[in-house]
Amino acid sequence: SLAFDSIINNISQTFNHPFGTGKLSEKLEMVAKTIAARNDFMIPKQTFFVELGGFDTHANILNDHAALMTEVDTALSDFYTCMKNLGLSDNVTTFTISDFSRKLVTNGDGSDHGWGGHSLVIGGAVDGKKIHGEYPDIYIGNPLDTGTGRIIPTTSTDELFAELALWFGASSSDLDQIL
Repeated sequence: SLAFDSIINNISQTFNHPFGTGKLSEKLEMVAKTIAARNDFMIPKQTFFVELGGFDTHANILNDHAALMTEVDTALSDFYTCMKNLGLSDNVTTFTISDFSRKLVTNGDGSDHGWGGHSLVIGGAVDGKKIHGEYPDIYIGNPLDTGTGRIIPTTSTDELFAELALWFGASSSDLDQIL
């Protein structure tokens, strides 16, 4: 809308937080500008969803995945640094999630869809440097392997969403409706 564009253009005049050049960096820079302009928007609590595609790497997985993870690392680092510089790191939590992962076995030049994966939770209010859930032994036939190299997750994404919803101010009685 014109009102949104006007506010973002105004904040962009004084916004001097460097971000990388990748697609995810561009998206998170816009999120950061929107957060920086939160008072102008008169919305004290905001939720943003950004995505980065390209992880469906059935082939050339080592090169493609390395480039994607470099982009994720740069974008998340720049975003967190920006939130710290704005004095908002305790008020902003960033998390990653994926709808699938990769199998432990190769298809020749990559791997096929898996199940269990990793999520990152980043922010000044996060009690970090911990692994939640059971980190599986990475071998075919381990107790969490479905028999095809697909690992069963020990912590569901709903558990992550529930904790974040509680942090955001939801009550535990609201979780059934929210999730």
